[in-house]
Amino acid sequence: MNVNHMNIKPDMKAGDLIREMGRSGVLGAGRVHRAAGLLREMIDDTEMGVFMSVAGPLVPGGMRRIIRDLIDQKVIAALITSGANLTHDLLEAFGGAHYREYGFDDERLHEEGIGRIGDIYTRSEDFEVFEARMQDIFSSIFKSKPHISIQELIDEIGGHLKDEMSIIRTAHLRGVPIYAPGIIDSMLGLQLWMYTQDNRACLDSVRDMHSLSDLVFSHERIGAVILGGGLPKHYTLASTLLRGGVDAAIQITMDRSETGSLSGAPLEEAKSWAKAQAGSNLVTVVGDATALFPLILSAALSDSD
Repeated sequence: MNVNHMNIKPDMKAGDLIREMGRSGVLGAGRVHRAAGLLREMIDDTEMGVFMSVAGPLVPGGMRRIIRDLIDQKVIAALITSGANLTHDLLEAFGGAHYREYGFDDERLHEEGIGRIGDIYTRSEDFEVFEARMQDIFSSIFKSKPHISIQELIDEIGGHLKDEMSIIRTAHLRGVPIYAPGIIDSMLGLQLWMYTQDNRACLDSVRDMHSLSDLVFSHERIGAVILGGGLPKHYTLASTLLRGGVDAAIQITMDRSETGSLSGAPLEEAKSWAKAQAGSNLVTVVGDATALFPLILSAALSDSD
């Protein structure tokens, strides 16, 4: 079979563009096309639970609504993410924002109360509101539930939010669990620690494994959409270990495999650990998830591919 050369035309839809990538069929273009096709198969499979793993600054990086909508439409059965992404969701839920075009003089940014994530910026006054609100929410939750799992805590937080675009609020309303095994390593975790200076609270991370395991075994098949790597990626794959791994997975990462890092490991490596089934359908795309996943998702949801 020949490599066909892509034909790009004005006003092409995402599905048309992805189909042209598929006509080429090789390198990054071929991987993007296969990822879009596999994502569509996972969405269409009514017996497959799709777990979404999100690492890196994807919420402040413009993907908050995408993740929220996937939860709202119950495209995904669970979200596994970092405490940082939850922090940034809460920052906006409390009226804050993420900003751009402030420049790269970090010492000056610090003097002006601005924090930088690449070319994304946050303001200290937004975090001050976040801190005050979280202390109030923690007080309300732990007063009646002093011993709680991480997933249960996130769900309870969702019940205190009014922002309709919030990931956490939407997950609470739709009954989609959010797992954040590294929650302490975030501003949200820091606020939790500060709360415990004068109050009693027990955050039970082991209890999450009971509900996550039940969720895994409640589906005939498990698929994974892995954006970035790190702890969320491993937690997602490891949750399926006792059933022999995922049946299908898409990974979008910028990391490399040569150092043996999990973040850069090809998904096929997971088969050796029984974190991916023998014969599972796996696609790794190397690139920035904020650029590639919206394109892949748009094509997967369209009828033109």
